[in-house]
Amino acid sequence: MDLSLERPEGYLFIRRVGDAAITVVDRELSASFLLAPDRLVENWPVAEVAALDEGAVETVLALQPEVVLLGTGSRQRFPAAAFMAGFLRRGIGVEVMDNAAAARTYDLLAGEGRRVVGAFILPRSHAAAG
Repeated sequence: MDLSLERPEGYLFIRRVGDAAITVVDRELSASFLLAPDRLVENWPVAEVAALDEGAVETVLALQPEVVLLGTGSRQRFPAAAFMAGFLRRGIGVEVMDNAAAARTYDLLAGEGRRVVGAFILPRSHAAAG
């Protein structure tokens, strides 16, 4: 039996998720980022769920999502209701998950051609914070 790797064409996808980094296609990212099927926004200035505010909502909305997947690190952590309401008022669904679950869901939805945006929170490393 022959096995072959089918590489998704035409959209950005997540290859690997770790506690401190996520690999998008072949690029390893160690800072929070936003990912749409056609665009990667690196260095999203959110290092923890508590930092999510209206400005973060607007940055995500600029990518024109139909659904937002919020990856909150190695554990699922829910943001303030005001953050969630910023999307819901506009009719955009938001799902909160740990990064691994958000990555799997993102890849599935992007592969189906959906306009999904993944917002992934990665902790700042001690070296970067110092």
